[in-house]
Amino acid sequence: NLNFKLTENQISIIREINNDLKSDYKMFRLLQGDVGSGKTIISFIAASNVIKSNCQVVLMAPTEILAKQHYLLAKNIFKSENIKIEFLSGKIKSREKKIIETKLTKGRIDFLIGTHALFQKNIIFNKLGLVIIDEQHKFGVRQRIELSDKGGKNCDILLMSATPIPRTLILSIYGDMDVSKLIEKPKN
Repeated sequence: NLNFKLTENQISIIREINNDLKSDYKMFRLLQGDVGSGKTIISFIAASNVIKSNCQVVLMAPTEILAKQHYLLAKNIFKSENIKIEFLSGKIKSREKKIIETKLTKGRIDFLIGTHALFQKNIIFNKLGLVIIDEQHKFGVRQRIELSDKGGKNCDILLMSATPIPRTLILSIYGDMDVSKLIEKPKN
């Protein structure tokens, strides 16, 4: 459902991520690229591959506006697929939140997109396979850990950032993390 062609750089990074997802090791990858370089599309393609493997995906963004943008884009891109997508934030009414929690626990949600509300204790996944965190530097280490722990030891993690982070800083803050850089801009 994409109305544009992926760049060679995007295709190459999707291959890297797919190799990580297929491996026996937990993916811990940072996807760096300027605003508009295509990080979100790459994360959605990774999400669709994980969902097709019968696992759930969660995407957390730091603001409700950004999370809602991701949600609306996902609904549009996956409109012809049988992917069940929901949105969760602190502003969701408690009745609606309970419905989402029940559907999530029973595996009736494939892709949950939202804000800080996602790492709360009562958000329990049936089979979480991939955690995507946008603008990851705006979340604390503990918050990222709490969300990824919901998927267990083998849950893959994809962090996205438009902020360039030097490799030495990545190693000292995060440890052994793979880095993919989007350097080729999409046309137009």
